[in-house]
Amino acid sequence: MLALLHTSPVHVPVFDALRDELRPGLALRHFVDAELLERARVDGPAAVADDVRARVSEAVGGGAGAVLCTCSTIGGVAEAAAARSGVPVLRVDRPMAAEAVAAGSRVVVLAALESTLAPTVALVEEEADRAGRPVDVRTVLVEGAWARFEADDTAGYVRRVADAADAVTGADVIVLAQASMAPAGPLTTARVPVLSSPRPGLLAAARRCAEALGEV
Repeated sequence: MLALLHTSPVHVPVFDALRDELRPGLALRHFVDAELLERARVDGPAAVADDVRARVSEAVGGGAGAVLCTCSTIGGVAEAAAARSGVPVLRVDRPMAAEAVAAGSRVVVLAALESTLAPTVALVEEEADRAGRPVDVRTVLVEGAWARFEADDTAGYVRRVADAADAVTGADVIVLAQASMAPAGPLTTARVPVLSSPRPGLLAAARRCAEALGEV
């Protein structure tokens, strides 16, 4: 079983659908805790480290072979919980970051939440160091997008993200930092790759879960 730690319930059907498409038969268990993101936005990701570890421990106690954190703001904190959990704990955006580094040195990170920018930039730079590639990371905060998300205006949210991606210049690749931004990808007219995290993140987590449970 793969456990997923979310900070919004909107991710549950998204990852269920991806599971059905990519890994039918994989058991998923969803943990949703919106307060983690709310507190991390105010006090920083480190402030929720104990609660993230508790959620991971709960998932492991329930039989999870791996845990996938779908929130980019607290993804680094979640990864750090792996040391005590005994199972792989992955952040959904790491495969995307590796793909971005492979695509080119000029990376533009789009986010609807300011708290997501620094963790995502750090992740891209970490993957660049790992790959031995130079990287220049720029960030764009999509103004007004998060207000649309909080108002349940999904169409307005993804349209603002897509418009922001279309306005990017001087980039080799664009990274949509938050999993919730993924539907904007097909709406863009950008001439460079526009990457999102749910699909590669779930694939990586499913693989690690199978390995941990001895199913490969």
